[in-house]
Amino acid sequence: MIITFALVFLALLALLVLIRLAKGRAFPARSGQASLAQVHPVDIQAFRNLTDPAEEEFLRQNLPPAEFKKVQRERLRAAVDYISCAAANAAILVRVGESARRSPVPEVAEAGEKLVDSAIRLRIYAFQALAKLYVAILFPAAQISPAGLAENYERMTRVVFLLGRLRHSTGPASSAS
Repeated sequence: MIITFALVFLALLALLVLIRLAKGRAFPARSGQASLAQVHPVDIQAFRNLTDPAEEEFLRQNLPPAEFKKVQRERLRAAVDYISCAAANAAILVRVGESARRSPVPEVAEAGEKLVDSAIRLRIYAFQALAKLYVAILFPAAQISPAGLAENYERMTRVVFLLGRLRHSTGPASSAS
């Protein structure tokens, strides 16, 4: 009975930590413009190459097993770096979106809402993908791919550009910070 309560408590604690991380609260709050300066570029094409199942199969067939495992672990570690950067960018963009949601201009507020939704969704997916990649690093022979993350990141990037256009078209007086 005590073990059951302990497990339920740990599960709830883990859920709260994930929600906090997904909403980007692990970072100090700043204004939207200051936060955008902290976003680091992510090379989506390089990430796609690292997680491409066809590329993995090519390496599997053309390298000796020991060499394949070594190369695959390096590729997966690089993919972890890309995903970590994308998750950090999403946390920053959650704050930017929250700032834009408070805008008196309906189009800016709507774009801010979309940005927050996309960024939270991306962070949750990034945490799931990181777990998969860490398992794949331990077992490089397993075929585990975080497919879909690149598309989610690109979707979020389009919303950021839309928000930027809307903020600039409405003028500095109407943009919320």
